[in-house]
Amino acid sequence: MATHGTESTWLILNGKSAQQPQIREAVESLRKAGHALTVRVTWEGGDGLWLVEEAVKMGATRVIAGGGDGSINEVGAGIMRLDPARRPALAILPLGSANDFATGLELPMEPYAALELALTGKSRAIDVGMLDDDPFVNVASGGFGAEITTSTPVGLKRLLGGGAYSLMGMLKAWNYQPYEGHLRWPDGETRVPLFMLAIGNGCQAGGGQRLAPSAKLDDGLLELLFVRHFNSIGELKQIIDELENLPEDGEFVRYLRVPWIEFESNGAFPLNLDGEPRRYERFRASLDRDAIALVAPAECELFSRT
Repeated sequence: MATHGTESTWLILNGKSAQQPQIREAVESLRKAGHALTVRVTWEGGDGLWLVEEAVKMGATRVIAGGGDGSINEVGAGIMRLDPARRPALAILPLGSANDFATGLELPMEPYAALELALTGKSRAIDVGMLDDDPFVNVASGGFGAEITTSTPVGLKRLLGGGAYSLMGMLKAWNYQPYEGHLRWPDGETRVPLFMLAIGNGCQAGGGQRLAPSAKLDDGLLELLFVRHFNSIGELKQIIDELENLPEDGEFVRYLRVPWIEFESNGAFPLNLDGEPRRYERFRASLDRDAIALVAPAECELFSRT
C-alpha cells in the first residue's frame, strides 16, 4: 500500500486558509521544483468528500488534507468511501488551531516543510477507527470535556488544572449530571457515571491533551480512557493526578487497549469525532485494519511496524 511517487497529488485546502501567503509561496516553490501539485479549495462542509472522488478520477495517487483535524477527518472519510484498491494515500498540511493529529505524528508545522514531506514522504498503512459507520483517524472524545470544547477553545488540562475551583462552581451552577454509560469490550464491561470518555487511534485531542499515550496507528487496538464522575475538589485533584500517570489505572481513571468497544448512554452523549461534535445514545467503536496509507515522518512513534 506504500507509495513513493508524487506523479499526481491533490491538495484539498480548507477555504479559510486559501489566501495565506506562506501556503501560496510553498505551492509555487514546490511546483518550480518539479512536483505536480493540483490545488482545490473547500467552500462548505462536505466538499472534501467529493473532492477526493474527483482527485481519484483525475488520476491522483496521493491527497493532502490542508486544514485542521476536522479537514483531515473529512478527507479521510472521502478516502474511506472508495474501494480499497482505489484509495489514494493521505498526507497532511497542518493548518488548524489545535492540529492534534499532526502534532501526534510529529509533522512539520511550517507550510513549506509540511508540504514537502506530504509530497515526498513514504506512506504506511494505518488502521482507521469506525464509530458505527463514521470513520475517525485520531480520537473520539466525549462527556463534559466535549460539551466545553464545542463552545470554547479552552483545553481540558487547563480547565482541570488551575481552573479546578471554577470547574466545580460551573458544575454546581449548571446542575451538571454525569452520563450513565454502559461500556462493553472483549474481556469485560462496566456501568459507570461518566465524566469523560476517549477512544484513541491516535494519541492526543483537545488541543494537546495526551489522552491515549500508548496509541499506535497500526496495531489493531483502540485506546479506551474513561473518567468516573466526582463530587469534590479532593476527588477532582485525584483525577488530575491519575491523568498525569496514564496509562496506569486509578480509582477514577481507567485505561484499556481493546479491539472494539460498545457503549450505551442514558441520553444523547456528546462526542467529538476528530474534533467534530456529534451526539450518540449508543455506538460500537472498532477498527478497519490497514485501511489507509498515511504519509508520516520515518521515525514517527505512532507506528509499531517499520
